[in-house]
Amino acid sequence: MEQSSKQYDTVIGLEVHIELSTETKIFCGCATRFGAMPNTQTCPVCTGMPGSLPVLNKKVVEYAIALGLATNCRINQRTLFDRKNYFYPDNPQNYQISQLYETVCRDGSLEITLDAEEETERESEIPEKTSKTGQNAGKKTTKTVRIHEMHMEEDAGKLIHDESVGISLVDYNRSGVPLIEIVSEPDMENAEEVIAYLEKLRMLCLYLGISDCKLQEGSMRVDVNLSVKEAGSKTLGTRTEMKNLNSFKAITRAIGAERERQIALIESGHEVEQETRRWDDAAGVSYSMRSKEDSKDYRYFPEPDVPPVLISEEWISEIKNRQPEFKEEKAARFVAEYGIPAYDAEILTQSKHLAALFEETAKLSGQPKKTANWFMGELLRLLKEAGKEPEELIFSPKHAADLIVAVEAGKINQANAKEVFAKVVEENVEPVSYMEQHGLMNLSDEGALQAAVDEVLVENPAIVEEYRSGKDKVFGFLVGQVMKKTKGKADPGKVNELLKASLTKM
Repeated sequence: MEQSSKQYDTVIGLEVHIELSTETKIFCGCATRFGAMPNTQTCPVCTGMPGSLPVLNKKVVEYAIALGLATNCRINQRTLFDRKNYFYPDNPQNYQISQLYETVCRDGSLEITLDAEEETERESEIPEKTSKTGQNAGKKTTKTVRIHEMHMEEDAGKLIHDESVGISLVDYNRSGVPLIEIVSEPDMENAEEVIAYLEKLRMLCLYLGISDCKLQEGSMRVDVNLSVKEAGSKTLGTRTEMKNLNSFKAITRAIGAERERQIALIESGHEVEQETRRWDDAAGVSYSMRSKEDSKDYRYFPEPDVPPVLISEEWISEIKNRQPEFKEEKAARFVAEYGIPAYDAEILTQSKHLAALFEETAKLSGQPKKTANWFMGELLRLLKEAGKEPEELIFSPKHAADLIVAVEAGKINQANAKEVFAKVVEENVEPVSYMEQHGLMNLSDEGALQAAVDEVLVENPAIVEEYRSGKDKVFGFLVGQVMKKTKGKADPGKVNELLKASLTKM
């Protein structure tokens, strides 16, 4: 069969479910803590018992408004809940309380940043969506992804399949956990744009403190709606929805595989069916789960047990005034205020907690550039080796600052300082006391240092003669001998100074 020369565009929209970090569920007082024993965080409301009535958690609405403001959405001042009717074992009520007709947020947008080379080939095709910020390799472009709407809803329970005995169990702890679903317009065209969008959305949630957005734990879940069409065509193809995507790597692989699958169907004369597919990341393929439902299949109608939510301008203003400084603004300020490289600022602001630790340490030490060097080098290395996230750091910024000040004052050499820094990070030790207790302070007595220098010169007359005859390279050997004699406690700079002075006098 002759290979087709047709080119295809990919069209992608996302439905992102964010599990909120409220202490209690959306319509009852049950805890939302992850990892509890199955069915221990339930009550008649979240298990759908007859006669139980839901009561809306105000914090869920506040979190939704905060994310809506961060994503440039219009906040609906009158928002309603609806019943989404469907039967499934993890849905004890046989309906889900969600929003369809009057959602809390609409018509938003997120600006994502991409490498310029990724956009070069597509620039002429989508000029209304892409604005170039540079033409050379390494430059960045920005693209706006529109958000159709954002709504609040309750989560379902969790099915646990035991294939060894052929049974499925259900845990209702997750039933009623509050979710925000963010529905984008089909504005993305490849995996790079999808990941950039998700990373931006995740970072906003982390800075707002409304979710930990852990894909592996299900607190951020992504459904990818994807279709292909002939390049340049205005007519969209038939879309499929892919589920079970629990990592950015899986999302990237699934997008590539689904694009190729749909193109192969079209090229062979078959039609793409509108359906929901399950991605198997281990096998690298997707499987059909069911035909894709439309809203009419769920027989939505207004939820009779939850009254309309009225959102005042004062409430919106109050939440807006509490919005944090987000990553991009913080990184730009770090560069301007502390004089650190843009790359360092980008890395240090990937975590709100890490950024706060850096800033406080930089202020206390008065050495922002040195602080950035310690954080970018030793701290990130220690985190990587321990397999920890920045949010797990518990050390005091004052302890880190005291060590940096001690290093700059020449009270401890770099090698010993690294040992102390590790203790500060891992055990939050007070650095100066630790240095004194373990004999790690530099030898500061100039008389003792001079004595060590004199001893080394007397013990190495041949090396001294080589140096005096012009062989400057042997100077390093003499420095090493002094450091060895002082058990590494001498300030290398001071050793250099005293050695040169002594050799000049000889």
